[in-house]
Amino acid sequence: MNLLSNRRSMAGAILVVALAVGLLGWWSFRPAKLPAGFASGNGRIEAVEIDVATKMAGRIKDILVAEGEFVHAGQVLANMDTAGLDAQMAEAKAQLQHAQVNVETAQSLLAQREAEKTSMIAVVAQRQAELGAADKRLARTERLAANGTAPLQTLDNDRATVQGAKAAVNAAAAQVAAADAAIGHARSQIAAAQSEVEAVRATISRIQADLDDSALKSPRDGRVQYRVAQPGEVLAAGGRVLNMVDLGDVYMTFFLPTATAGRVAMGAEARLILDAVPQYVIPAQASFVADVAQFTPKTVETAEERLKLMFRVKARIDQDLLKKHINVVKTGLPGMAYVRIDPKAEWPPELQVRVPQ
Repeated sequence: MNLLSNRRSMAGAILVVALAVGLLGWWSFRPAKLPAGFASGNGRIEAVEIDVATKMAGRIKDILVAEGEFVHAGQVLANMDTAGLDAQMAEAKAQLQHAQVNVETAQSLLAQREAEKTSMIAVVAQRQAELGAADKRLARTERLAANGTAPLQTLDNDRATVQGAKAAVNAAAAQVAAADAAIGHARSQIAAAQSEVEAVRATISRIQADLDDSALKSPRDGRVQYRVAQPGEVLAAGGRVLNMVDLGDVYMTFFLPTATAGRVAMGAEARLILDAVPQYVIPAQASFVADVAQFTPKTVETAEERLKLMFRVKARIDQDLLKKHINVVKTGLPGMAYVRIDPKAEWPPELQVRVPQ
């Protein structure tokens, strides 16, 4: 019994000492009573949360980061299964090759039609020369026939030759017109084939964009909070895979009563002291004051009740400081926020900025 009593006495003494040490530490680091021009409130460190989600429905192939891991902007966090997209890409590339062959074929056909037109133009020139010679021969025959020195049969033959030459010229001209139509058709085939090439290239670009989006990347520097899904799971479009916090936008949320909150200016200087590291005084700025009160009824009729209204305030930590110590920033830590509501007020010594070097 004496041994048990002694052990209980020792445990009680250790507990008392521990409480005394804790109280002494809190008392050493706590700010003295705030001077006029300042306000304070309890709060917790928070940060903007980001869901890393899929763009398309699919199966998760692998997740490359663990919970609590710090990640950088652009870092690949997870990969989706791309077997279907890979097959679509192979098909589209084959279609592109086929379309390019069609363009080359259409261009060859155009060259052939243009060569045919050149040949037809030469035929027209030949037929026109033949017509000219026939006209001259007919003119001579007509003069000789008028003098009785040329037989009428020769005159009739020359006249028939002229008519045949004219018909040949017209036929050659018609062939040139047909060649022009064939050239126009060949050019339209080239345009259609080139359009098909551009359409297939657009399809390839779309599939490549989907392949790129299948590698889920971190939009900002931050820390992974938890996995929402696991490798092998099939998710719908927009399905969440990871949740992370943006450590470039960290703030403490606290509450102030009506009279004080109304005097907090946007951008007002603030200081944060965290329970975990009370030796540091972290600089911040008031970045938000709620326009709707918390913890109160919907309607407040009396002045006394209005004094009980509490408004949410955010004090955002300096971004340059966050970048310097981003690897050790943690959310959820409780602490105290102090905000200067009178721009002329001087910060007391215990609230001067003290940050890790």
